[in-house]
Amino acid sequence: MKKITIAIDGHSSCGKSTMAKDLAREVGYVYVDTGAMYRSVTLYALRHNLFNADGSVKTAELEQQMPQIQISFKFNAETGRPDTYLNGECVEKEIRSLEVSNHVSPIAAVGFVRTAMVAQQQQMGKDKGVVMDGRDIGTTVFPDAELKIFVTASAEVRAQRRFDELKAKGMPADFDDILKNVQERDYIDSHREVSPLRKADDAIELDNSHMTIPEQKQWLMERFKEKIDQ
Repeated sequence: MKKITIAIDGHSSCGKSTMAKDLAREVGYVYVDTGAMYRSVTLYALRHNLFNADGSVKTAELEQQMPQIQISFKFNAETGRPDTYLNGECVEKEIRSLEVSNHVSPIAAVGFVRTAMVAQQQQMGKDKGVVMDGRDIGTTVFPDAELKIFVTASAEVRAQRRFDELKAKGMPADFDDILKNVQERDYIDSHREVSPLRKADDAIELDNSHMTIPEQKQWLMERFKEKIDQ
């Protein structure tokens, strides 16, 4: 069977990663969580004091240290999904914290960070048979991807999902703080100079505000089959 590249872009907390992971597992493709890569760089920056008091990034210091930041994914047999590793350390739980969420957009807006991450992502997807989700996969990383999906949902729905997810993991969560974070990230992601979040001209839009996960999975599988059969 021919292999294609699948790019899933969209706003934060839309469930892009869940969709992408499930689809990759169903069709036997490699899944790459690009958001986890930017979150890993953010975690590194937090650990190494690379933020100023106002939340801006110490770009000169980060640029110097960028070659030391290696991100990889290893399959976790227990969860059936890949875990994210930062310089050989599993950081899957740490990168999902609200502190990382609050700092990731300024990191992701830095030009040299995006250049480094895009190069790693393109390397991971060079042989096709890959599902990648993020903000700029269909526009910047894989502009020639055969299947591009742009996922959106209302900010309130996305904040509720994030709130429920953190609560389920036993992590502290405040709905108002999360909603504010979602709205701020939308603004920064859409207005940054390098690879801003936007729907690719040939992407199919999916508003999943009122869809269940099984409905979403079925919709996505139908789009996949259409492309494979072309």
